[in-house]
Amino acid sequence: MQPSKPSSSGFVPEIPRRTLDLPGSSSRRGGAPRSESKKLTVGPEISLTGEITACDSLVVEGTVDATLENSRHLEVTESGHFKGKVVIDEAIIGGRFEGTLVVRQTLHVRSTGRVTGSVRFGQLEVELGGQIDGDISVFKDEPVNTPE
Repeated sequence: MQPSKPSSSGFVPEIPRRTLDLPGSSSRRGGAPRSESKKLTVGPEISLTGEITACDSLVVEGTVDATLENSRHLEVTESGHFKGKVVIDEAIIGGRFEGTLVVRQTLHVRSTGRVTGSVRFGQLEVELGGQIDGDISVFKDEPVNTPE
């Protein structure tokens, strides 16, 4: 095939472009899917320290020492270790959790899960072998006291 020569008339043919939407990638038209756009995964052998905000879903496979609030879902995998304070809708603990854990809905503790500290939950599921040690109570929606 011979290379095309530039035309002196200035005519540029319009070539339709193909777009390819891959699963898990952001689309040019609509941006990333909302459920996937705020997911953070801390991989194995990774350490993270600080405050985590604006994260809908956090998956911990490594080590996290942090405060996590205004989130919906936390999963600490079998290799994961979370130390700190968490206020969340739902949590699945398959590794170690140390600190303050407030779960507004359901706390799942897997058979490999170890939770130590202050724990409040809406509902609790503990698999055979899972452990919880510390101050444990049922979460109740309490009105926020605001000064008048």
